[in-house]
Amino acid sequence: MSGLSFEKKRVQQPVAHPAAVHVRVSGTGSASVGGTSIVAEADETIQQAVLNHLQRLAICLGAPIRAQIHDDGAGCVVPLEVSADGASRVAGDPVRVRRPATPGAAQAAPAVVPGTVQAPTGVFGPAPVMEASSSHAATPEPVHAPGPARAPEPVHAPAPEPARVTKPAPTPTPDPTPDFEATPPTTSTPTPARGFDAVAEEVLGDEPVTETAEGAELLAGPMARINEAVRDGRIEVAAELADRTVVEASGVLGPRHREVLHLRELTAYIAYLAGDPMRSFHLSLDLARQRREARDAEAAYGNVRSAATAWRAVRDPEEGLRMGRDLIDLWTDLTAEPGPAADDLQPLESARARMIRLTERAARAAQV
Repeated sequence: MSGLSFEKKRVQQPVAHPAAVHVRVSGTGSASVGGTSIVAEADETIQQAVLNHLQRLAICLGAPIRAQIHDDGAGCVVPLEVSADGASRVAGDPVRVRRPATPGAAQAAPAVVPGTVQAPTGVFGPAPVMEASSSHAATPEPVHAPGPARAPEPVHAPAPEPARVTKPAPTPTPDPTPDFEATPPTTSTPTPARGFDAVAEEVLGDEPVTETAEGAELLAGPMARINEAVRDGRIEVAAELADRTVVEASGVLGPRHREVLHLRELTAYIAYLAGDPMRSFHLSLDLARQRREARDAEAAYGNVRSAATAWRAVRDPEEGLRMGRDLIDLWTDLTAEPGPAADDLQPLESARARMIRLTERAARAAQV
């Protein structure tokens, strides 16, 4: 979230140990990092998209990330470490696991596990602490900030039971490592975290992020309790605390005060973790409209990206089409104005491509 009158207080020192994050790559080309859904661009593989995401997170955090990558397609778990400068390396031998029995089983695990703290770096919400054991292979766990213990695309909540990974089966030759190649850090300026990635970074911080002096005095305590609940995976408690804090802050500061809008971003993120993407979408899109009216293009675009993340978790094609039209209308308007949306058109094209797929799905459903 940008355009603030006071510099945000962020963690200045890297965490003592690498943040742990769970990554899931399905056999159908989708993936989630710490509960955050990852979408590959037209010119990259899903493995490269995951690696790019992890590198951005590590650079933003200024701390290393350790990822356990469950690749259903390759049938193995790959340990990967990404350093604070974005360099990556495979941190051990891949462990063979049983592939899902059927394509349906592979798809059973949603891109985002509701209630999972999303981690933009092992940090799309509280960074997840992942283990290679079979009990954690399918479901991520919440992570705590400087020393997280987390849970996620997408980072603990109600959702279909993902396919369980069995213990490594002995085999004479291990499966080949998927395309998570060690790569040098990019020399280009890293893309700033936006949308739910930015919110997740704040949740993982040592101190709650406030935007004004009055906000620091009024909201530091409540926000610290909300963040702690999210990091611990107590999503229902976090949602209740966030809703109550928004009401109280609105009464004191006014419903359009920047601190209240900031809190509503956190509320939208928590709704997404709780498995309520429709509420998360509408909260985020309404925030984007208000930020655009206030001529805060950076914040408006961040809210649009949050809305897009929530929208992708809505599976009903008819509902998805209705929501998508509202999203793309506002998104298109933002690209016609100065700001980051105008310089970042690929995500909008991806959203339009999803609208085509939803239209085809809706048509097939109508014929049944």
